Amino acid sequence: MTTLAVPATASNRATANTPPRLQDFDVITDDVALVEAMTAFGAAERVAECAELGSALGSAEGLEAGFAANEHPPVHLPYDRSGARVDEIRFDPAWHHVMGLAVEHGVAGAVWADDGPGAQVARAAKFIGVAQVEAGSTCPLAMTYACVPALRLDPTVAAQWEPLVTSGIYDTRPLAPAAKQGALIGMALTEKQGGSDVRANTTIAEPEDDGSYRVTGEKWFVSAVQSDALFVLAQTPEGVSCLLVPRRLPDGSANGWTLDRLKDKLGNRSNATAEVRFDGSLAHVIGEPGRGVRAIMAMIGGTRQDCVLGSTAVLRTGTIEAIHWSAHRAAFGRRLVDQPAMTAVLADLALETEAATWSALRLARSTQDAAAGDPAATAFRRLAAPVLKFWICKRAPLHAAEALECQGGYGYVEESRLPRSYREAPLMSIWEGSGNVQALDVLRAMQREPDCVAAFLDELALAGGANRRLDTAVTQLRDMVTAGVDEARARELTGRMARCLQASLLVRFAPPAIADAYCAGKLEDTGGTLGCLPAGIDAGAIVARHRVAR
Repeated sequence: MTTLAVPATASNRATANTPPRLQDFDVITDDVALVEAMTAFGAAERVAECAELGSALGSAEGLEAGFAANEHPPVHLPYDRSGARVDEIRFDPAWHHVMGLAVEHGVAGAVWADDGPGAQVARAAKFIGVAQVEAGSTCPLAMTYACVPALRLDPTVAAQWEPLVTSGIYDTRPLAPAAKQGALIGMALTEKQGGSDVRANTTIAEPEDDGSYRVTGEKWFVSAVQSDALFVLAQTPEGVSCLLVPRRLPDGSANGWTLDRLKDKLGNRSNATAEVRFDGSLAHVIGEPGRGVRAIMAMIGGTRQDCVLGSTAVLRTGTIEAIHWSAHRAAFGRRLVDQPAMTAVLADLALETEAATWSALRLARSTQDAAAGDPAATAFRRLAAPVLKFWICKRAPLHAAEALECQGGYGYVEESRLPRSYREAPLMSIWEGSGNVQALDVLRAMQREPDCVAAFLDELALAGGANRRLDTAVTQLRDMVTAGVDEARARELTGRMARCLQASLLVRFAPPAIADAYCAGKLEDTGGTLGCLPAGIDAGAIVARHRVAR
């Protein structure tokens, strides 16, 4: 047989110096810092169950589902073929693939039915994994997770809805609650004229003789509008109240929701967000009438936590993609990862990710302990949640931009995962309260709930004496808290609290090279350029710790 030599052409020549796609890895347990944090905070026995989900998400199929769900976003079908109003939301199969994996692995509400050790911590790790692959799905997952403490404010409502929310079954059928095996829950809070000022809402809820209410009004931004029920803030005779509005009535008919249109958003495009009108929709008050803001805060505490987890996922995605690219890409005769200027940037990206990971899982552990009745955990979480949401969610857009820059032109095209991550990054700072809302909430909590200040400072004291820079920073923070802070300095205070908390956790739990680098380079950092770590940092070791070896 004669073998013919085929000349190299543009169509068959392998592209030189192009890194392979990062795939077929475990997005959860290939993260060394995440596994160490799970172990430190009581979830060591759950690493194996996390690996099952992490491997499915990081497979070629899982990663491709993330792309497809965003390339084929949901479509609103107002009418069926006979002309009847149905307001159906049609999703690409890739969306259902990711949602099914997540719900069945306990990322939605199932954790509240799990009394085993480390349940909340493992669920947080899983959420970080899902968010790296398909961030839009984390919105319904987060709200369904966070709704359970709010549902429990009304035992009758909880008896019907909590078993559905915690079932671990992804049931998309548009049926009455009694016919469902699982349910998703969303929120409808935002109105055009109010935004974060929910007391300015004009939606009304009129009481019925049987104790139910009828809700009428418009909501401007309703995420996961396909949910089986929504928490709604509306004006009742007693004032702003929190109500649960099912999508379907007990007979399976529609409950007066009309979708005006889906939102065309910067990011989070796979998730269906709509403008919704309620026209006499049947509803049930949650909590005390007229105290709706207090009731909805039982839910918002959980969604704020998941904003922290989602931003941590943005950081992790950017870090591993930037390191992977730099490890396989050469320029000027050397791999990018070996060039000192690039190594410094990659190490700084990794430090931000590591600090976010430890503090996010510490927050999840406090959620678990608070749910078990620990008052110290409740007090700590009261401050840690807005502090970490403010800081980590602010770091994500800066971090995403730097990671994208590491990939250069490739990072700017949609074949990379980073454009999606970059568009997603600002969302977590907006969702459930912007930066100012979080910083002002920190001041409010410090003024009204002194126990939470003590609990937060006690947490920092656990690392006392282990690092000189940290000791100095904590002393300065204590002085600042004692002297009092006005609203104009609320962001400065909140940022200092976040960096001290992250540094203290790294000093206690992370390898010394990580903790020392963070304390040296971040305790006085207020958001400057990444890649400017002080001399003496072992940048190569930090990068190696966060590399996914593929």
